[in-house]
Amino acid sequence: MGKPLDVESAAVRPMRVKPRSAEPNLRDQQRAEVCLPVTLNRPGQAAIECEMCNLSRAGMMIRCSDAVAQTLIPGRRTPAPGDWIDINAHFEVPVLPQQSVNLAARGHIAHLRRVARDEFQLGIRFVDFDGRGFDYVDQYVHRLLTERA
Repeated sequence: MGKPLDVESAAVRPMRVKPRSAEPNLRDQQRAEVCLPVTLNRPGQAAIECEMCNLSRAGMMIRCSDAVAQTLIPGRRTPAPGDWIDINAHFEVPVLPQQSVNLAARGHIAHLRRVARDEFQLGIRFVDFDGRGFDYVDQYVHRLLTERA
């Protein structure tokens, strides 16, 4: 064994560590690229037609215009972690090639991103489904991912 080092504590600088975000990992499920119509509404507001651009078992990404983003998220400010914006979503997923199922889901707007001058993406995390909605989304996403693999 060697001699212990003589280290002066005055020369040691404090280390800055970034605090961990309270935001959960939003990418814990594989996403399938889709192009499906979806109707969104915040509780107490009118329904708005949008387009879903990807879907996972945990949520979906919505493509929308500036006006729609402003309606759903006043001020277009990304929701703070834990301060999610409640949203209701209605959409169809094909369970068989010739048969679709209407789904109703409740979720939280957890993400907002501007991708072009008049195009935004909203990340919606699922909270609850009516009926067997989660099972249908799970089957549909699984089928899409296995077909593309």
